Amino acid sequence: MAHKAPAPPRSWRERWLAFRTRTIANPAFQRWAASFPLTRRIARRNTRALFDLCAGFVYSQVLFACVRLDLFTILSEGPLAPEALAGRLRLPPERTLRLLKAATSLDLLTVLPDGRFALADLGAALVGNPSIAAMIDHHSMLYEDLSDPVALLRGESGPTRLGGYWPYADRTKADLIGEGGVAAYSALMAASQALIAEDILDAYPVARHRCLMDVGGGEGAFLRAAAARAPALSLQLFDLPPVAERAARRFAEAGLASRAAALGGSFLDDPLPTGADAISLVRVVHDHDDEVVRLLLRRVHDALPSEGTLILAEPMSGTDGAKPIADAYFGFYLLAMGSGRCRSLPELSRLLSEAGFVGVREVATRRPLLTRLVTAHRDPSHT
Repeated sequence: MAHKAPAPPRSWRERWLAFRTRTIANPAFQRWAASFPLTRRIARRNTRALFDLCAGFVYSQVLFACVRLDLFTILSEGPLAPEALAGRLRLPPERTLRLLKAATSLDLLTVLPDGRFALADLGAALVGNPSIAAMIDHHSMLYEDLSDPVALLRGESGPTRLGGYWPYADRTKADLIGEGGVAAYSALMAASQALIAEDILDAYPVARHRCLMDVGGGEGAFLRAAAARAPALSLQLFDLPPVAERAARRFAEAGLASRAAALGGSFLDDPLPTGADAISLVRVVHDHDDEVVRLLLRRVHDALPSEGTLILAEPMSGTDGAKPIADAYFGFYLLAMGSGRCRSLPELSRLLSEAGFVGVREVATRRPLLTRLVTAHRDPSHT
């Protein structure tokens, strides 16, 4: 009978964690900590945090109901009584009040002394950012895909709603995507890019460049914002042909047809067009697995002139104060989509170096929890 190899000695940190886990898991300790003055506040905070994790789905559905019912837009006109809102929302009065109280408890609304309800700061912020409301509405598909997260993790859930919504996530179907397959997700991309475009452009002055090409740029929301910042900048967009056709129409509507070209193709199969001295990837890399990202970065490198600039904007893993956004939200969203993951800055730096980029540098953005910004340059000696 084979003998088991002795377990390696545990570090002091492992021994401390084991002791801490045993202690906190003990119901008697939990009761004591909840009543002892020096630990009471911590115990209650942890109890609330644990309950919020359990109830988080309900909280998100309250928000979803408010968006679907257009409650925040209605209240942007001014405070209203529950009875008046019941008619506007087409809900029974008692259920209207139930929704209003739930939204108030989540700091979306506030109740006035006379019983009327008004927007709180979070609700007002949603009115000012319609792209967030579009994402919340879009989450109905994600909720379905996460109905059995264990099956999703094991790859046993079958085709997902998000996998069908983002057809480019399946490399085998990219060539089959037509106009009807891109309309919904292209509009959503345009809305979500508008939310972060100004942060990127505030952090990085694109006017220093002659020509900017946005790869995977959707309907051109980022480039239209860049055009307003840099009137002399030439613009190119590269995306799948049906997406590029939609972008061309948006450029024409914005009066940019003479300085913005929309080019159709797939970086999986085609080299990128040359001529731009800067290429941007705005929330593109995290949509793809490492093999595809390596190909994409190499093609960006090859399309740039000597010392040309890559502008890469991404939600990144390990961001201080925003770890659940990249590792929990995007982690499972991209799993349901069927492709991609958020990467840390060191991971992205390694991929950029492998592709031949030098001078990798992070540029601070206003809201790094939404997107962080990295620039890099083509190494003139790399072939």
